[in-house]
Amino acid sequence: MKFHFNPHQPYQLDAIRSITDIFEGQDLKSADFEFSVQTAGTVFSEEGFGNRLTIDEEQILKNVKTIQQRNGIKNESFSLQGMNFSVEMETGTGKTYVYLRTIYELNKLYGFRKYVIVVPSIAIREGVLKNLQITH
Repeated sequence: MKFHFNPHQPYQLDAIRSITDIFEGQDLKSADFEFSVQTAGTVFSEEGFGNRLTIDEEQILKNVKTIQQRNGIKNESFSLQGMNFSVEMETGTGKTYVYLRTIYELNKLYGFRKYVIVVPSIAIREGVLKNLQITH
């Protein structure tokens, strides 16, 4: 049996776009490696850490409010309380595919390269690894 993924499911594309649009205005970072160190108020920067934001929290909050309005979510975000965002989807709707594709899109649009995937069990971890293999 071979799985065939439909990359054009509207609800999945909406979820992916809702995450990628958080960073609207972010420059595309093309460096393979960036590095920055801050000591005693002095910042030393070289090509090094990835995923460094060039947009400020005010722009991110504005983007979040736009996304909430587009998705019909009551706009209650008056300020950011950290950079923690979530996408909630029903069982069987392709959450794993959505977050893997979101990683791809964030890389393509903004050059983000570092991600951490946290799962609650070994069984789910194995499922994620299998999804990575079959969607490669």
